[in-house]
Amino acid sequence: MKTIKPIALSIALGLTAISPLMLVTQVAYAASAEDLNRDAAQALEKLYKTNPVAADLGKRAHTVLVFPNIVKAGLIFGGSYGEGVHFKAGKVANYYNSVSASWGLQAGAQSYGYAMFLMNETATNFLERSKGWEVGVGPTVVVVNEGVAASLNTTTLSSDAYAFVFDQQGLMASLSIEGSKISVISR
Repeated sequence: MKTIKPIALSIALGLTAISPLMLVTQVAYAASAEDLNRDAAQALEKLYKTNPVAADLGKRAHTVLVFPNIVKAGLIFGGSYGEGVHFKAGKVANYYNSVSASWGLQAGAQSYGYAMFLMNETATNFLERSKGWEVGVGPTVVVVNEGVAASLNTTTLSSDAYAFVFDQQGLMASLSIEGSKISVISR
Protein backbone atom coordinates (compact mmCIF):
# COMPACT_ATOMS: atom_id res chain seq x y z
CA MET A 1 0.00 0.00 0.00
CA LYS A 2 1.38 3.38 -0.99
CA THR A 3 1.34 6.35 1.34
CA ILE A 4 0.29 9.76 0.15
CA LYS A 5 3.14 12.21 0.37
CA PRO A 6 2.38 15.33 2.43
CA ILE A 7 3.03 17.66 -0.51
CA ALA A 8 0.63 15.75 -2.78
CA LEU A 9 -2.00 15.81 -0.04
CA SER A 10 -1.51 19.57 0.42
CA ILE A 11 -1.94 20.17 -3.30
CA ALA A 12 -5.09 18.04 -3.42
CA LEU A 13 -6.59 19.83 -0.42
CA GLY A 14 -5.66 23.22 -1.87
CA LEU A 15 -7.36 22.45 -5.18
CA THR A 16 -10.43 21.20 -3.34
CA ALA A 17 -10.51 24.38 -1.29
CA ILE A 18 -10.28 26.83 -4.20
CA SER A 19 -12.65 25.06 -6.62
CA PRO A 20 -15.83 26.46 -4.96
CA LEU A 21 -14.29 29.95 -5.02
CA MET A 22 -13.56 29.66 -8.75
CA LEU A 23 -17.17 28.63 -9.40
CA VAL A 24 -18.56 31.35 -7.17
CA THR A 25 -16.37 34.02 -8.80
CA GLN A 26 -17.61 33.10 -12.27
CA VAL A 27 -21.29 33.11 -11.24
CA ALA A 28 -21.22 36.44 -9.37
CA TYR A 29 -19.12 38.48 -11.82
CA ALA A 30 -20.99 41.54 -13.08
CA ALA A 31 -20.98 42.19 -16.84
CA SER A 32 -20.16 45.89 -16.73
CA ALA A 33 -19.95 48.96 -14.53
CA GLU A 34 -23.36 50.08 -15.82
CA ASP A 35 -24.93 46.72 -14.88
CA LEU A 36 -23.37 46.85 -11.42
CA ASN A 37 -24.48 50.47 -10.90
CA ARG A 38 -28.04 49.62 -11.93
CA ASP A 39 -28.20 46.43 -9.83
CA ALA A 40 -26.80 48.16 -6.73
CA ALA A 41 -29.15 51.15 -7.04
CA GLN A 42 -32.16 48.85 -7.53
CA ALA A 43 -31.16 46.64 -4.59
CA LEU A 44 -30.76 49.67 -2.32
CA GLU A 45 -34.10 51.12 -3.40
CA LYS A 46 -35.80 47.75 -2.77
CA LEU A 47 -34.18 47.54 0.68
CA TYR A 48 -35.39 51.05 1.52
CA LYS A 49 -38.96 50.20 0.45
CA THR A 50 -39.09 47.01 2.52
CA ASN A 51 -37.13 48.14 5.57
CA PRO A 52 -37.82 51.57 7.10
CA VAL A 53 -34.84 51.27 9.48
CA ALA A 54 -32.51 50.85 6.48
CA ALA A 55 -34.14 53.83 4.77
CA ASP A 56 -33.58 55.96 7.88
CA LEU A 57 -29.95 54.84 8.18
CA GLY A 58 -29.46 55.64 4.49
CA LYS A 59 -30.41 59.26 5.22
CA ARG A 60 -27.97 59.45 8.15
CA ALA A 61 -25.06 57.48 6.67
CA HIS A 62 -21.87 59.15 5.51
CA THR A 63 -21.62 56.65 2.62
CA VAL A 64 -23.25 53.35 1.60
CA LEU A 65 -21.58 50.22 0.19
CA VAL A 66 -24.00 47.92 -1.68
CA PHE A 67 -23.33 44.35 -2.82
CA PRO A 68 -26.46 43.42 -4.80
CA ASN A 69 -25.50 39.77 -5.35
CA ILE A 70 -23.14 37.64 -3.28
CA VAL A 71 -22.96 33.96 -4.23
CA LYS A 72 -21.91 31.51 -1.54
CA ALA A 73 -21.24 27.80 -2.11
CA GLY A 74 -19.59 25.08 -0.13
CA LEU A 75 -19.06 21.39 0.39
CA ILE A 76 -16.70 21.16 3.37
CA PHE A 77 -14.62 23.94 1.75
CA GLY A 78 -16.59 26.95 0.64
CA GLY A 79 -16.45 30.54 -0.38
CA SER A 80 -18.42 33.57 -1.41
CA TYR A 81 -17.90 36.33 -3.94
CA GLY A 82 -19.74 39.42 -5.10
CA GLU A 83 -19.10 42.88 -6.45
CA GLY A 84 -20.50 46.12 -5.12
CA VAL A 85 -20.74 49.87 -5.45
CA HIS A 86 -19.67 52.52 -2.94
CA PHE A 87 -22.10 55.45 -3.03
CA LYS A 88 -21.19 58.91 -1.71
CA ALA A 89 -23.98 61.48 -1.73
CA GLY A 90 -25.92 59.21 -4.10
CA LYS A 91 -23.11 59.05 -6.68
CA VAL A 92 -20.76 56.17 -7.50
CA ALA A 93 -17.44 56.67 -5.68
CA ASN A 94 -15.78 53.31 -6.38
CA TYR A 95 -16.24 49.57 -6.88
CA TYR A 96 -15.41 46.79 -4.42
CA ASN A 97 -15.56 43.04 -4.17
CA SER A 98 -16.45 40.92 -1.15
CA VAL A 99 -14.65 37.57 -0.83
CA SER A 100 -14.67 34.95 1.90
CA ALA A 101 -13.45 31.40 2.32
CA SER A 102 -14.47 28.84 4.89
CA TRP A 103 -14.11 25.22 5.80
CA GLY A 104 -15.97 22.87 8.10
CA LEU A 105 -19.31 21.12 8.12
CA GLN A 106 -21.13 22.91 5.32
CA ALA A 107 -22.98 21.99 2.17
CA GLY A 108 -25.15 24.03 -0.13
CA ALA A 109 -25.33 27.21 -2.13
CA GLN A 110 -27.13 30.49 -1.77
CA SER A 111 -27.16 34.04 -3.00
CA TYR A 112 -27.89 37.21 -1.09
CA GLY A 113 -27.13 40.89 -1.10
CA TYR A 114 -26.02 43.25 1.60
CA ALA A 115 -25.78 46.97 2.16
CA MET A 116 -23.31 48.46 4.61
CA PHE A 117 -24.07 51.93 5.94
CA LEU A 118 -20.84 53.70 6.94
CA MET A 119 -22.01 56.19 9.52
CA ASN A 120 -19.00 58.48 9.82
CA GLU A 121 -15.99 59.81 7.99
CA THR A 122 -13.65 57.55 9.98
CA ALA A 123 -15.36 54.38 8.68
CA THR A 124 -15.44 55.72 5.13
CA ASN A 125 -11.75 56.66 5.26
CA PHE A 126 -10.87 53.21 6.61
CA LEU A 127 -12.66 51.58 3.65
CA GLU A 128 -11.03 53.88 1.11
CA ARG A 129 -7.50 53.69 2.52
CA SER A 130 -7.27 50.02 3.47
CA LYS A 131 -5.84 47.58 0.96
CA GLY A 132 -8.61 45.19 1.86
CA TRP A 133 -10.97 45.56 4.79
CA GLU A 134 -11.50 42.33 6.69
CA VAL A 135 -14.94 42.70 8.21
CA GLY A 136 -14.51 42.16 11.94
CA VAL A 137 -11.21 44.09 11.97
CA GLY A 138 -11.29 47.88 11.96
CA PRO A 139 -14.55 49.83 12.24
CA THR A 140 -17.30 48.15 14.26
CA VAL A 141 -19.96 46.61 12.01
CA VAL A 142 -23.37 45.66 13.41
CA VAL A 143 -25.35 43.20 11.29
CA VAL A 144 -28.94 44.36 11.62
CA ASN A 145 -31.62 41.72 12.02
CA GLU A 146 -35.20 42.24 13.22
CA GLY A 147 -34.18 42.31 16.89
CA VAL A 148 -31.43 44.87 16.39
CA ALA A 149 -33.62 46.96 14.08
CA ALA A 150 -36.33 47.22 16.75
CA SER A 151 -33.86 48.78 19.20
CA LEU A 152 -32.17 51.27 16.84
CA ASN A 153 -32.98 54.94 17.28
CA THR A 154 -31.12 58.24 17.17
CA THR A 155 -29.69 57.76 20.66
CA THR A 156 -28.52 54.16 20.12
CA LEU A 157 -26.75 54.76 16.80
CA SER A 158 -23.19 54.48 18.06
CA SER A 159 -21.46 52.01 15.74
CA ASP A 160 -19.29 52.88 12.76
CA ALA A 161 -21.24 50.74 10.31
CA TYR A 162 -24.51 48.82 10.02
CA ALA A 163 -25.08 46.01 7.55
CA PHE A 164 -28.38 44.65 6.25
CA VAL A 165 -28.52 41.28 4.49
CA PHE A 166 -31.36 40.93 1.97
CA ASP A 167 -32.76 38.76 -0.85
CA GLN A 168 -31.51 35.45 0.55
CA GLN A 169 -32.13 32.53 -1.82
CA GLY A 170 -30.95 28.94 -1.71
CA LEU A 171 -29.97 26.59 1.07
CA MET A 172 -26.91 27.00 3.26
CA ALA A 173 -26.58 26.28 6.95
CA SER A 174 -25.22 29.69 7.97
CA LEU A 175 -24.81 33.23 6.71
CA SER A 176 -22.35 35.82 7.92
CA ILE A 177 -20.44 38.75 6.49
CA GLU A 178 -17.91 38.45 9.34
CA GLY A 179 -14.62 37.25 7.88
CA SER A 180 -15.34 38.73 4.45
CA LYS A 181 -12.61 40.78 2.84
CA ILE A 182 -13.70 43.90 0.97
CA SER A 183 -11.23 45.19 -1.60
CA VAL A 184 -11.32 47.91 -4.23
CA ILE A 185 -11.58 46.75 -7.86
CA SER A 186 -11.32 48.62 -11.13
CA ARG A 187 -14.19 48.91 -13.57
